[in-house]
Amino acid sequence: MALLNIGESNRDDAFYRYKMPKMITKIEGRGNGIKTNIVNMVDVAKALGRLPSYTTKYFGCELGAQSKFDEKTGTSHVNGAHETAKLSSLLEIFIKKYVQCHKCGNPETEILISKTQMITLKCSACGYVSDVDMRDKLTTFILKNPPEKKTGKDKKALRRAEKERLKAGEAADEDMKKAKKDSKKKGHEGLLLKGSNKKTSSDEDRSPVSQDEGENDDDDVQWLTDASVEAAKQRIKEQLNSVTSEMVMLENLDDHEKDKSKIFSIKNGELKSDSNSKGEIQDNVSLKQPGKDVEIESNLKELQELSIHDELVLSFKDKIQKKSYKPSQLASFMQSKDSPPQELMNAYFEALFEGTGKGFSKEVSKKKQYLTEVVQDENSQMLLLRAVDAFCNHARVEAVKEVSLVLKFLYDQDVLEEEIIYEWFDKGSAEVGNKASPIYKNVKPLVEWLKNAEAESEED
Repeated sequence: MALLNIGESNRDDAFYRYKMPKMITKIEGRGNGIKTNIVNMVDVAKALGRLPSYTTKYFGCELGAQSKFDEKTGTSHVNGAHETAKLSSLLEIFIKKYVQCHKCGNPETEILISKTQMITLKCSACGYVSDVDMRDKLTTFILKNPPEKKTGKDKKALRRAEKERLKAGEAADEDMKKAKKDSKKKGHEGLLLKGSNKKTSSDEDRSPVSQDEGENDDDDVQWLTDASVEAAKQRIKEQLNSVTSEMVMLENLDDHEKDKSKIFSIKNGELKSDSNSKGEIQDNVSLKQPGKDVEIESNLKELQELSIHDELVLSFKDKIQKKSYKPSQLASFMQSKDSPPQELMNAYFEALFEGTGKGFSKEVSKKKQYLTEVVQDENSQMLLLRAVDAFCNHARVEAVKEVSLVLKFLYDQDVLEEEIIYEWFDKGSAEVGNKASPIYKNVKPLVEWLKNAEAESEED
């Protein structure tokens, strides 16, 4: 089925992701009973996110003819013989008025009806609320037949449909690239045939062909930058030398040691303090061989060193304990940090549920708002799942047993999507290998249940 870009202004955009099927019409009957049947009206309306009765009624209002959409059979009729081009132009006007956002032009909008019986379009992309002209005849029909409110399952179905629409667009792009590549290959074959007819085959004669082949090889190369957390850490380690890394650690230590009255220093192989309380220090730090720098550094770390992870956990705990700090403020505080996203999410989750064992799922339900504020897209969903994984690896056995309940609750609350859970589970279980991890062992029944439920819903 031929697909068209939604919106006349996006007609020539080859990479536009919002598409709809081309309208198909059929003239039925003769004489006074002649009608125009819009065969695929259900598919067109589904792509636009509107009820097919709305588009059918709009055609009737604009053409001054009777129109009817049968809910049982899904057939759409407009009295009279009307050309497909005429109906397509009317559909474009309908899209501008009732589908596209009046600010950004995105067709991913939702029809809302206020208490004062005013119709607006809320854009999911930019959040702008567009006002619909209430003088239009179709508005009366919409007020009498309002759209159904979307539930959580409907939103997931829309997200799934959006992903399928993206896959269809990517497949179309791949076909275009393949066609271009085939045409280039045919051109190169013609050049090679011309070159083979020549008696002499010097380097100068072959140089144009080799240049074209080199250009084709460059077209197939895709330059990518690894944006994973591990790669970012490796780049940071390469950039920081030993001197700068020590300076960073000393700055972090100074921030946490401001409230201490004694400042320790290393001189001549032993620890001394500004308060000259040498005996107290030696009671806390037992040095078997004071002359060795390695043992002094190890004891000094036990007293003074705090890792970046612990620092983040302490800062999040301080904000969480303050009742004046709202979850939305915590989310903005997390975004202001320069640490890698996965480290931030791990520290945030640990600060929320540190020491939790039995009753882990109940604690998650109590602090649901803290998680929904920081999980806004698929990337943050994967960060949250990895944070749960890291927390369970260091948590009590009772908490590990309730991981499946925690993920089920977050799925029901639309915090996690089933596709992200599948991806996290498949990758994590593959990395574990033959060694059975209790985390993935407990989550496996949930994943199987989700897959079975999705298969049954697709069959229905």
